Amino acid sequence: MQIRLNPQTIKKLRRFREIKRGYYSFILVVIFLILSLFAEMLINNKALIVSYQGDLYFPTYAAFHPGTDFGLDYPYETNYRELKQHFNDSGSDNWVLLPVVPYSPFENDASTGIFRPEPPSSSARHFLGTDTTSRDILARLFYGTRIALLFSLGFMASVYLIGVMVGCAMGYFGGLFDIISQRIIEIWSNIPFLYMVIIVFSVIPDTFTVGMRILILLTVMVLFSWTSMTYYMRTETYKEKVRDYVSAARILGASNTRIVFHHILPNVLATLVTFMPFTIVSAISAITALDFLGFGLPPPTPSLGELLKQGTQTLRTAPWIVMSAFGTLVVLLTLVTFIGEAIRESFDPKKFTVYK
Repeated sequence: MQIRLNPQTIKKLRRFREIKRGYYSFILVVIFLILSLFAEMLINNKALIVSYQGDLYFPTYAAFHPGTDFGLDYPYETNYRELKQHFNDSGSDNWVLLPVVPYSPFENDASTGIFRPEPPSSSARHFLGTDTTSRDILARLFYGTRIALLFSLGFMASVYLIGVMVGCAMGYFGGLFDIISQRIIEIWSNIPFLYMVIIVFSVIPDTFTVGMRILILLTVMVLFSWTSMTYYMRTETYKEKVRDYVSAARILGASNTRIVFHHILPNVLATLVTFMPFTIVSAISAITALDFLGFGLPPPTPSLGELLKQGTQTLRTAPWIVMSAFGTLVVLLTLVTFIGEAIRESFDPKKFTVYK
């Protein structure tokens, strides 16, 4: 099926490409998202390829390999950095190909045997140093940024799904339904979000998996963040439902569902698209703040907020922690904000409308 874009939409996309700051920021964010999907091939403590006795192994996306599979004397997970050193020392034809950063975000690697921050070292391949428990900062930043972006995308999709549905219904049906919905939303908006997060996470059992705890956090954030979108959609739907094309659709026998989804929503696309980047920014900021306060992603999940918390506690002894985390957060939010500004300018209806 071929997708045909409206001429006005094509003009807006061309305008977006002309705004170089936003366009190149969008390209950079997309490149990072693509790379993050293959993060295990770039940053991981498992080897990409192991050549042993003429056979090739791919541990990164393959099954568990104990040390005994490669001639070592232990039955637990192979330490591939040590395996590479072992092959080099033995002078055999066996070899190991490691990722660029051969460390897991959960792995403790203390060179002195004591868990403490260590400065950046290219020889040890800790390019941004280690944190307070000797975990590689670059690994935790990369995986933490990926989690933050995917979390914010899920947050945006959920907020839009609820906000658009409720807002369109309020604006389209109006009357008593609109009034009652507004009062309910006003009451719901006054519930303090931070207190609810603290209460919910204080009663969650520790037996819950990390994935389940992240899903609960996402659900709580969405439940207290969808209300603002309803007001925008309610206003836009009120404006559009009195247009002639909506009256024509009613005369032709179109159902309410068809009118909303096939006629009104496409005409309020500018409002939806404009707020997307700023919704992502607010989600990243919120999850980082919650992590900093200790009510965000469950440990030991990599997160920007957790690294910022470590960095503020070790500002004098290990300044590289806060510099890395803060710099990453600033760059990420700046890029997404540039995208949002470019979208808002390119989708501005005044750019392509002549008023008489």
